[in-house]
Amino acid sequence: MKLIMFPKIDRRDFLKGLSVATAAALLDVKASGATSAGPTARKLPRWRGFNLLEKFIASEQNAPFREADFAWIAEWGFDFVRLPMSYYCWSDPHDWKLIREPIMKEIDQALALGRRHGIHVCMNFHRAPGYSVDRSVQEPFNLWTDAEALEACVYHWRHFAARYKDVPNSALSFDLLNEPGLVTEKQFLDDATYFRVVKALVEGIRAESPDRLIIADGLAWGNVPSPMLAPLGIAQSTRGYQPLPVSHWKAEWIDGATQWPAPTWPLPETAAMAAADRGQIESFRQVFKGNPIFAKLADDPVLEKDWNRERIQHQLIRPWQELEAMGVGVHVGEFGAHHFTPHAVALAWMHDLLDAWKTAGWGWALWNFRGTFGVLDSERTDVKYEDFRGHQLDREMLELLRSS
Repeated sequence: MKLIMFPKIDRRDFLKGLSVATAAALLDVKASGATSAGPTARKLPRWRGFNLLEKFIASEQNAPFREADFAWIAEWGFDFVRLPMSYYCWSDPHDWKLIREPIMKEIDQALALGRRHGIHVCMNFHRAPGYSVDRSVQEPFNLWTDAEALEACVYHWRHFAARYKDVPNSALSFDLLNEPGLVTEKQFLDDATYFRVVKALVEGIRAESPDRLIIADGLAWGNVPSPMLAPLGIAQSTRGYQPLPVSHWKAEWIDGATQWPAPTWPLPETAAMAAADRGQIESFRQVFKGNPIFAKLADDPVLEKDWNRERIQHQLIRPWQELEAMGVGVHVGEFGAHHFTPHAVALAWMHDLLDAWKTAGWGWALWNFRGTFGVLDSERTDVKYEDFRGHQLDREMLELLRSS
């Protein structure tokens, strides 16, 4: 990867065009280099909150973040938002050095809203140069194999790092890449390839903001901890979507989900599910053969048993506790159930997940806030909604989250 001469951001130019309130919120720090204050990658706070999707898929929307969302999230007692964003919103895959300043100012405003309402903001590249879990749009290059893609991704993270270098870690963290899973359609991403890319991104960020709090999603779409990343001094993010027949029943973007039987919780492990689980475990044994945490998980007999609280503990908690014992902080970046999942089933499953995470001392972010997984405007047919300032509120789900 060739050396990038990264453009310096003039402080006055950066602030130009921001509202007085936004500029004041962004500059509300004790001193330059204040990122060293607050949480560290070794032990994350138990932040709880939501994913906000205004810049999630650029072709669907590229809107400013809403202050009402931040205000209501804070009003209900939560303190965290994750912003899964596509770099298409502020750049162009065919002209990746382009930075659209008006869009960046909208992201500045989101950070300012977080500070105004006492909410930590975690910025994530859901679509980064060369990779997205959303494969409906083809990237012009491959982050895992192409030097130019990695150069572009470093370039964008350096821009964010330089832009927000004076913002403390209590207010801002970076979540590098959303749900790394595949190198190509037929090749899973392994620890060594992931380490090489993450190391380059971390070095790029730290060149501009040495103490920035950085998080990396686990492998296999956030489900497998990567102990190889531990020496980098960054935290890791897991997921709460297992088992998929509960969280993604009838989700049209998941192969076969429309044919799955109606879920229950606990969920019996059928012969077909067990066979699929065994097949995936054996495939992953080869991919993660140098990963001691996965090797231990792969031999756990509970992986062929019914889904219940015990299996949650074995499959979704213990491996990440082993990572945590290596000095790596853990947070659950996404979880939730699509609106076709029966409401009672979704709540019972969520209760067990939330209780397990609370016991472990981990925070979480529901996918999403407004929408088919969220507490507002989820369009479920089996919920008696409460009118909340012009929105349909799932009060039962909200109170479950608040109590957890």
